[in-house]
Amino acid sequence: MKSSFSAVVTGQSLITHDVRDVQDGRFAEVMRFLRQGDVVFTNFESTILGQYGGWPTKGKYFGYSRAQVLDALKAIGFNAIALANNHAFDLGPSGILSTLQEVEARNFLHAGIGTDETNAAKLGRRRMGNREVALLAVDAGPGPANMYAENRTAFRPPRPGVNRLKTLRKIGVTTGYFRNLATLASALQSSDLERANYAQPEDPPVITEDNEIDFYGTIFTQASTCERLVQIDPQSAATHLAAIRLAAARGEFVIAYVHHHHWEPNWQDVPSWVQSFARMCVDAGADLFVSHGAPVLQAVEIYEGSPIFYGLGNFLFHTDPDEHEWSPPEVRQSIVAACHYDAVGHLEAIELLPVVVGGEERLSGSNVSSGLVPLPATGEVAHHILGELAARSQAFGVEFCISQSSGRITPQDRLRAKSPGL
Repeated sequence: MKSSFSAVVTGQSLITHDVRDVQDGRFAEVMRFLRQGDVVFTNFESTILGQYGGWPTKGKYFGYSRAQVLDALKAIGFNAIALANNHAFDLGPSGILSTLQEVEARNFLHAGIGTDETNAAKLGRRRMGNREVALLAVDAGPGPANMYAENRTAFRPPRPGVNRLKTLRKIGVTTGYFRNLATLASALQSSDLERANYAQPEDPPVITEDNEIDFYGTIFTQASTCERLVQIDPQSAATHLAAIRLAAARGEFVIAYVHHHHWEPNWQDVPSWVQSFARMCVDAGADLFVSHGAPVLQAVEIYEGSPIFYGLGNFLFHTDPDEHEWSPPEVRQSIVAACHYDAVGHLEAIELLPVVVGGEERLSGSNVSSGLVPLPATGEVAHHILGELAARSQAFGVEFCISQSSGRITPQDRLRAKSPGL
């Protein structure tokens, strides 16, 4: 369809193989769908081993890529990438510096990592189509403190790293369990020396409430039920929201991106803190919100006229064949979404292309890690993917029109009337 401005978004791209040699007409169809966008966006779920070298900072879930994969992303059609995620620091600060160097050399719109905290927090900016586009990318953890960028102080040098949305995870337990934990913690932490030893390399969390305890780095709090509680740090959120407001005031098309691994147990439900932050971003002026982390599709919401994609699953997913936790078929099912805007910046429609990483033949195959690229879903598989997404989005008031092997969302209201700053 013809529109004034289009932004195409996909699932995350965990890419370690150069896929430019893939010869499949079905993948060409996916690329044609991508290239209708003025902005074509994904999350680059890796780090580059390049000029600055690097070394593994993880065990089992470590990974890296060579710079050629960035050329592959360009060839596919991507021109905008988020870099804030759990794999961005897998080669340490050296990987951050190499990734920045290679991404900038290819003129991607990018954000999410930097040479220090100030640099990592900057929004990426490019003229794309007829709009100035700004990109904010943050990672909300959980992750070790040393993966996040840090500014120089009088006593510490700067640290290249990831742009952080600071969150705090607490475990709520009922009164009986809380008392037992407090008793056990008191017995184990018999001296300041013992606790200090286990505080390295992480500083101990700060306890501010009487009904909380620090049990070897995990905060437990009294609650009516046993549950996980994730809280956004207000100061951290305020910093990122202020950057969005400034970009929106300039008339820029603002994309807000969050990567996190604070999943709900079934992977599919949207965590309440993510919905809260997404809406805060839109209220601050974001035109589009995208999130990745859980390796499956999550709901779509249209809030104040702006699309919110709570989880887009995987677009490229080059994992180790021995990582069997990624075997469920839902991990390989995703969508590509094309968001179309009119001349005054209103969302006109979202076109949805269902895809399967490796093609439909991989869904029942034993080697689920061999598919290098996503292929269009057809027939019953396409209807299943779109139907599941529609069902998850229904609670957010979004209605889908599903036809053959594609879907479409048409907003029922046009509450926002922002100037596109042309």
